[in-house]
Amino acid sequence: MLNDIKPKEAVAVINSLSSGVVPKIGVQHIAVGRSAEVDAFLKALEDVKNGHSLVKFWIGDFGSGKSFMLHLLNTVALKQKFVVANADFTPEKRLYASDGKALALYTAIMDSVAIQTKPEGGALAALLEKWIEQTIQKTAEEHNIPLSNIHQADNLPLVRKKIMQTINALTDVGGFDFGLALSKYYEGYILDDEQLRKNALRWLKGEYRSKLESRQDLGVREIINDANYYDMLKNFCKLFVSIGYSGFMINLDEAINLYKISTGVMREKNYEKILSIYNDCFQGKVSNLLINIAGTREFLENERRGLFSYQALKTRLESNQFETAGVRDFSQPVLKLMPLSHTEIFVLLQNLKQIFDFNYKTNIDVTALDIQLFMEDMFNKPGAKEFLTPREVIRGFLNMLSIMRQNPGLDKRRFIGDLEVKNEDPDVSLVDIDEL
Repeated sequence: MLNDIKPKEAVAVINSLSSGVVPKIGVQHIAVGRSAEVDAFLKALEDVKNGHSLVKFWIGDFGSGKSFMLHLLNTVALKQKFVVANADFTPEKRLYASDGKALALYTAIMDSVAIQTKPEGGALAALLEKWIEQTIQKTAEEHNIPLSNIHQADNLPLVRKKIMQTINALTDVGGFDFGLALSKYYEGYILDDEQLRKNALRWLKGEYRSKLESRQDLGVREIINDANYYDMLKNFCKLFVSIGYSGFMINLDEAINLYKISTGVMREKNYEKILSIYNDCFQGKVSNLLINIAGTREFLENERRGLFSYQALKTRLESNQFETAGVRDFSQPVLKLMPLSHTEIFVLLQNLKQIFDFNYKTNIDVTALDIQLFMEDMFNKPGAKEFLTPREVIRGFLNMLSIMRQNPGLDKRRFIGDLEVKNEDPDVSLVDIDEL
């Protein structure tokens, strides 16, 4: 039984999955069949905590659970005291660009920054304020100033100086402007100047498009752009670790949109950026950073447009030659998500039935046998083997429960069918309820 699910999580799970998208919270309650991947991920998190950096590619067909896996990784990482962020690649958000599309990806990442107390994102301001409070305390201790007096006007320059010293020690590229923006955020925070604080936050999130506007508002001459956004992500990673967090994890989904870039040169530049980040992480040029990229097999393996079209990436990302479907190597940069078995889908639908009843305070008359019959009906339809995905099975099941909840007089056989359980297709693995 799912005894520990919260009402807010139940609402998110049912509403999101009914709409065909992955819920931001509560995914741990519907996680089945991914224990080996999660165990490998926990080991990766431990490595990142210890100062290493990694890039992981989560590869699977459409509807195979890539986005779900990233959300599950978020839940795991937040509990391990990581700062996490999520963004999707789109035609307007890329790793490399010269027209603002890379900056748009950076802004989406910073908008989504989350911590355990703010798992749905929007945690950047809280993190900055936590770092500023720590810096204020260190300044007071170094200068023997009572903490109650540190905010007096004649002490403000001391805190500003400490901010710049700390940032200069933490950062490499762009550290001076990064520190200035943080100083302005501090001033707005201490002086209760909401506009100054907002302007500084805008700069840090990459929302300034004009150097002139940045200089007028903040006195900061440079802005975050397509060319330097990755350096700023590394600066933030160091900042988060200095506060006391384990590291910074960034999830990038829908990588098929890089594959779809029509211009070969631009597509290659994006793959070159992936290679640069990959080398940075595995050569130890950056610490405590974990980047997860989710995409299809086509995005990875297509030798004309995919990552394998870029030879330097192909040599790094090819699978372990000794790996098979039954013998997996989860230490590789590429983790291929195997389809859920029918038994695992059965367990998932049972869990969803419990969450649905909890959410609506009902007890829909759908038994384990009914779920088995529903699955038989779905998986034995023409074309199911080639085209049916877990996402469609889940939506169909929740749609059935929704109709039954709102129309309690309807006969459930209208949806499930009065079917006998029989294996007409040897490729369809039937669920033996007695073994569960």
